[in-house]
Amino acid sequence: MSTDEQRLDDTTVAVLIAPEGTEQVEFTESRQAVADAGATVDVVGSESGEAQAVNNDLEEGDTFEVDHTFADVSADDYDAVVIPGGTVGVDRLRLESEAVEFVREHVSADKPTGVICHGPWLLVEVDEVDGRTLTSFPSLRTDIRNAGGEWVDEEVVTDGNLVTSRKPDDLDAFREEIVETFADGSR
Repeated sequence: MSTDEQRLDDTTVAVLIAPEGTEQVEFTESRQAVADAGATVDVVGSESGEAQAVNNDLEEGDTFEVDHTFADVSADDYDAVVIPGGTVGVDRLRLESEAVEFVREHVSADKPTGVICHGPWLLVEVDEVDGRTLTSFPSLRTDIRNAGGEWVDEEVVTDGNLVTSRKPDDLDAFREEIVETFADGSR
């Protein structure tokens, strides 16, 4: 089913962003996909104000306004969550206790979650990889296996309400799959 056929009109989605280092295209493309499908979308981060995204992990990208901080929201406020990659951004988020707790509560409640590229580091941190099949940027495969997950080299992988993808080149498949999974799993 195409993204155009899926509707998320009664769905509230948190798209996470680090204060700096979130991969811009993974953030913007995912946010746009769920918004285009009708979701209410909040950008949730560690700090209020502007967050600095990156392109290709190293080049400064645009800045984006944080709608809510982790301290101001709860996993209960959202039907679905998107975790974009970016090595620096995800690494920062997994060191922040409020971000870790937010993701832990969301994923452990079996709510739909879309995670791309280096985003699975956050899943490893919240201990939600054991027994799951997922993909990521290839450099995370050992981390995922060590955390008890099965890593596969596929464009997009869905395991229950968890959708994972490898890299920006896979965004078309990732966008379509998160919209479909969010539509099915958030009702």
